[in-house]
Amino acid sequence: GQSVGAYTDATHGMTLAAVSLPYYRYIMPFGVKKFARFAREVWGISADGKTDEQLAAEGLDALENWMKELGLVMKISELGVTDDMIEGIADGTLILSGGYKQ
Repeated sequence: GQSVGAYTDATHGMTLAAVSLPYYRYIMPFGVKKFARFAREVWGISADGKTDEQLAAEGLDALENWMKELGLVMKISELGVTDDMIEGIADGTLILSGGYKQ
């Protein structure tokens, strides 16, 4: 999020809103049990007859719907990011060791 803000002057919260869901969907296969728990515990989604993958996806869908209800920015393009900024944003992104995807 911070790298996006450096190019657009968007607030940290706005940039996090724009990048979080794509990131969560990208890492979901590597932490599916945690995302399934998120769906159950945060959104109250029933696990009955569902795989962890289905439950996790429903949880992220619920998060997306809630974010839209709040009127949050959902795409970096909505913050003013253009194609010519992408390389610089990527170069400014800090990659930390650890996390879900090694």
